[in-house]
Amino acid sequence: MLLNVFAFIFGAVVGSFLNVCIFRLPTHVSIVQPLSQCPHCQHAIRFYDNIPLISFIVLRGKCRDCGGKISWRYPLVELLTALLSLFLFLKFGLTLIFLIFFIFTAVLIVITFIDLDHQIIPDVLTLPGIPVFFLLAIFVVKIPWLEALIGLLIGGGVLFAIAFVYELITKREGMGGGDIKLLAMIGGFLGWKSLIFVLLVSSFTGAIVGITAMIIKKQDMKYAVPFGPFLSLAAIAYIFWGDAFMRLLFMRY
Repeated sequence: MLLNVFAFIFGAVVGSFLNVCIFRLPTHVSIVQPLSQCPHCQHAIRFYDNIPLISFIVLRGKCRDCGGKISWRYPLVELLTALLSLFLFLKFGLTLIFLIFFIFTAVLIVITFIDLDHQIIPDVLTLPGIPVFFLLAIFVVKIPWLEALIGLLIGGGVLFAIAFVYELITKREGMGGGDIKLLAMIGGFLGWKSLIFVLLVSSFTGAIVGITAMIIKKQDMKYAVPFGPFLSLAAIAYIFWGDAFMRLLFMRY
């Protein structure tokens, strides 16, 4: 029980750092310096006002100095990271594999919120992520190297082919290169079998959200919905339910 609490707190602390990454990476600002500050008055945030989850509640979602509203996004990212840390700990225990999967999901969280805000997926996350997670999958997670390699190649190749054909037919870009690199990273880490689940779930959820958004905003089919968050969501879902899905899919009668 105590370790479960520690896993939750650990995730919340990391989530606080992920907020910094989400805010600064798109603007090419250092994630180390300067220290966190209020986006309204630029006053440095005191250490006791930067306690994950708790400070937001104590301050009632406002800056202590200027009274500016603090976005709900900050505690949401902290809570999401904390819960994923706890669930991954319950699944893998206190192991190196737990830490690797936690880092993987943390990267996906950063990608998700950056893509939602800016419709970009920074290369600084995916380009090093592709070889790093590919090697970790082989040497630590023990995914067969060929399965990981095929996942990497198919992951990038499938979306590239879809994007190429779509642009050829419609004469406009329908999927950015960031999504292609992201799926290559996912396939290289989780293996090619994961792509069946990831593409099905991400396409289904993306279609539902996209159609709903177009109806609400009264936009036509040109309205763009970032696909990165749906790929990330599906990849995280696969970590927890992928095995059950694959058993169901390949069930022999």
